[in-house]
Amino acid sequence: MDGKEVATRLGSRAERLTGVSALKTVKGRRERQSFAFEGITLLAEAAAGGFPIAELYATQAVYDSEPLVRRLEADGTPVFLVDDLAVKRISDVTTPSGLVAVAPTRFFLPRELFERGSPILILADLNDPANAGTLLRSADAFGCAGVLFGRLGVDPYHPKVVRGSMGAIFRLALAVADPSIVQEAATRAGVRILGLAAGGAPLHGERPAGRVALIVGHERGGLGRWQSICERLLAIPMSGPAESLSAAVAGSIALYEWACQESLFRPKSQDYRC
Repeated sequence: MDGKEVATRLGSRAERLTGVSALKTVKGRRERQSFAFEGITLLAEAAAGGFPIAELYATQAVYDSEPLVRRLEADGTPVFLVDDLAVKRISDVTTPSGLVAVAPTRFFLPRELFERGSPILILADLNDPANAGTLLRSADAFGCAGVLFGRLGVDPYHPKVVRGSMGAIFRLALAVADPSIVQEAATRAGVRILGLAAGGAPLHGERPAGRVALIVGHERGGLGRWQSICERLLAIPMSGPAESLSAAVAGSIALYEWACQESLFRPKSQDYRC
């Protein structure tokens, strides 16, 4: 890529950088129906999963050292060279990697999500992006057909959610909705909705039959407005003095427990050691 080509393709440099920087906000992501993520690791995950990349912004050093960037450019992805100051402007981390990708957000309707299979993980208005990212990673690891976010919770494409998912966000089907819409879609699809809550029946004694969705509660507020749509409540028994588990830990334990049951999960290439 020579200097003239770079200058031509950048067009209005300020406008482009302003647009990418706006993706750090929920408003910007919704208006542009796009999100940004950083680093070669996530880019490799997106490319491996065939997730569309709209644009790449890279420093000269990254462009020269990362073959994947040049391969994506050869395949038609626009690549723009930027200096360190520009990268800092569009980055949301303290120490930028020198590589920022822009991709379209991808959402399914709740009914479409339930049609994809079982189980579905539902995040009951979780606000903590770290918890949400970890749960996406666990959902991907234990074979969930998709993840539904409560509309009052964190944006699925929040930068910390994307990073925390470790690439799972590029493979999972996502939806956002309120309880009433979810209940209607689940009923039509024949999906049972189960919730994790203190005081519920022991999780290990549950043998879910048919298609199911699991709701993991808010970090502080529990299931809240989502409890009314649960057919049954389940709990993770604890023998220690801790009052509760984080949403990420509780949801991950539940998904693993269910992954051990062949009646719900049938791994194609591996067995879960339970």
